[in-house]
Amino acid sequence: MEIAANAALVVVDVQKGFEEEEFWGARNNPAADDNIASLIDVWQATGRPVVFVRHDSPKPESPLRPGYVGNGFKEYVEERRGKGAGDELLVSKTVNSAFYGTPDLDAWFQAAGIAQVVVAGIQTNMCAETTARMGGNLGYEVVFALDATYTFDLVGPFGWRCAAEELARATAVSLHGGGFAQVVTTETVRGAAAR
Repeated sequence: MEIAANAALVVVDVQKGFEEEEFWGARNNPAADDNIASLIDVWQATGRPVVFVRHDSPKPESPLRPGYVGNGFKEYVEERRGKGAGDELLVSKTVNSAFYGTPDLDAWFQAAGIAQVVVAGIQTNMCAETTARMGGNLGYEVVFALDATYTFDLVGPFGWRCAAEELARATAVSLHGGGFAQVVTTETVRGAAAR
């Protein structure tokens, strides 16, 4: 695969609040944080733009609510912010899609001539997937680094339960099979970006 010289890495909601297992439940993919960090490192080393997205939950019980320690980025993300040679943007949002945040992500991409977007972050089947879907709808070439995301077990209607790994696979199939994004591994993205 090819990663454009100005492809943007969108790091979705890598926040401390997601460490609160008693709130979220069991997660998948323990390697996700290392993979996310490695993508940020490659993007910063090659001067590509990085977008850090923060979810400011309006729900008072959420570990991601503003004013609570969980709203902050995880340490490895915070340590990397402002360190790259390329442009950097902070987007705050209250819904799933980073394209419905502040400032306007689509406008920023358009102004910078960015056509390719790589999505990583939390949760696979929620904000990462929604951002990827909307990016595809808006005409961007979206690359979804599946193993640089993670999610949690979830209960739905009719008593149905899905394990985190099942949800991640469903996201991968929906995004890739539905033509919203090219779903790949972190290693594939890193290799292409380093060339």
